[in-house]
Amino acid sequence: MFLLQQEKINVSFEFFPPSSVKLTNQLWDSIIRLAPLAPSFVSVTYGAGGSTRERTFETVKRIIDETELTPAAHLTCVGSSREELSKIANQYWEIGVRHLVALRGDKDTGDKNFIPHPEGFKNAGELVKCLREIANFEISVAAYPEVHPDAISAESDLDNLAYKLDCGATRAITQFFFDIDTFLRFRDSASKRGIEALIVPGILPVTNFERLKKFTDQCGTTLPEWLKQMLNGLDEDPDSRRLIAGWIAIDQCIRLSENGVKDFHFYTLNRAELTRAICHALGVRDKKI
Repeated sequence: MFLLQQEKINVSFEFFPPSSVKLTNQLWDSIIRLAPLAPSFVSVTYGAGGSTRERTFETVKRIIDETELTPAAHLTCVGSSREELSKIANQYWEIGVRHLVALRGDKDTGDKNFIPHPEGFKNAGELVKCLREIANFEISVAAYPEVHPDAISAESDLDNLAYKLDCGATRAITQFFFDIDTFLRFRDSASKRGIEALIVPGILPVTNFERLKKFTDQCGTTLPEWLKQMLNGLDEDPDSRRLIAGWIAIDQCIRLSENGVKDFHFYTLNRAELTRAICHALGVRDKKI
């Protein structure tokens, strides 16, 4: 039987900027429920091509103004010049943001390769270098246990991760995954490559099976057959789906913890219930004031 952790577990949460009043209420209900767990930080995503730029900024500012949470704003290279991204980074610094998540961003649908803005950054490493020159930001970057879809090999993907960290990134947060051994092998490979920075596993509590299939198709994550069999057909049975999804994620986090993982990043999809349950199983409790 798994016993609650004696060592401190650190958690962080990812949210996305809402596009309607209903989604805004859902987001803030989630933030209110998760904030007492005292996460290390909460990140706010940035839509393709900067499509949510203003909403991302507004969400981050509200987190600063109305909570005691530490926000981390996402920035991507897509659709923006160096000057534009530098301006945004300076604006974040001015309102008190000290942590950014620097990403290359997704290529346009139909394009074989990523096409940078004519006056922009070619990759996340260049963005990290720029942010380091602007201010003393804490900077997180992405890592891919199952290899980035655009990488020519696992080795080149690790080289790119090392490059981003050498450019000044603080830590790496992984794409979500379901096979624990995949993450552990990736962590071992990174260590052999000489990567010493913290690699935080990204955990996706499954709230919708059809949406999950779309996510995995987009990012190249393997959807195990056992998981398909467990969740398939439950989208019209939310209570059973939540129970099974919670069990899957709790088992995943416990096994990672048993292998030395003490930091977890949760892709909440702006919902709190599963993430709270998983954190509780890991021994993370509301901070007593």
